[in-house]
Amino acid sequence: MRIAVTGSIATDHLMTFPGRFADQLVADQLHTVSLSFLVDNLDVRRGGVGANICFGMGQLGTDPVLVGAAGSDFDEYRAWLDRHGVDTASVRISEVLHTARFVCTTDADHNQIGSFYTGAMSEARLIELKSVADRVGGLDLVLIGADDPEAMLRHTEECRSRGIPFAADFSQQIARMNGDEIRILLDGATYLFSNEYEKGLIESKTGWSDEEILERVGHRVTTLGSRGVRIEHRSEPSIEVGCPEEESKVDPTGVGDAFRAGFLSGLAWGVGPERAAQVGCMLATLVIETLGTQEYTLRRAHFMDRFTKAYGHDAASDVRAHLS
Repeated sequence: MRIAVTGSIATDHLMTFPGRFADQLVADQLHTVSLSFLVDNLDVRRGGVGANICFGMGQLGTDPVLVGAAGSDFDEYRAWLDRHGVDTASVRISEVLHTARFVCTTDADHNQIGSFYTGAMSEARLIELKSVADRVGGLDLVLIGADDPEAMLRHTEECRSRGIPFAADFSQQIARMNGDEIRILLDGATYLFSNEYEKGLIESKTGWSDEEILERVGHRVTTLGSRGVRIEHRSEPSIEVGCPEEESKVDPTGVGDAFRAGFLSGLAWGVGPERAAQVGCMLATLVIETLGTQEYTLRRAHFMDRFTKAYGHDAASDVRAHLS
């Protein structure tokens, strides 16, 4: 099963200021702020939902195709993804814009001042999925993740017109989308991904009830935080999968992307939605135990030991051959 993942490609530049932002603000001068903070450290991390999901799928050996846009500064990041099993040949490289970048400074009180530079991500709307499918010999599923909104709409419409199954995953972009756009993006999706809050927001913005949405998608996959995930289908009983026990809780950033990576890998293996969700929850647990979205290492024996403990020997026997 060949899966393409469309979505953002970005780097995060994270800094720490040892003082308090509030101590530097003068109440009657807020209309003319001019400040510079001397920071203690700089942490540069690879990110972007498309790249994060593909990294996880690459770790699981399912050869994902990354579809997105980056700048000429992407060479080092590309090499990293290539080494970890990601097909990056369909990434568009902008001739004039840098790769998208999030720059954030956090103070001692955990207040943050950040900026997001869209950059080359805006050119993702210029990518045609047909050329991607032709290059790899066809696509069985396209995940349409958070990206340039115009790109998300174009990719969805192209999947419909070409008969390519697609999964809708609005993620961070749902806040800026209106009801009409969300209805276009989810109608006919084979899978619809969201967390609990986004689930309510989708229903509120579209004006469609949970039942009406289930009539328009194949499976609705809702992540439930520490409670795991629920998978719903209009004509089948819902499936609920819990999370494995955590060894530590370090950083939740990228946990949702890791779940999607595991779930999509399970689908590529053909193990069914419940097993796929279990793989997703196990991979998400590895990420929450690690600082950074792509800094974890998947040691297969360790992964299977923990997977077996969480889900039992029958589940492990369904997954083990694919993981090895």
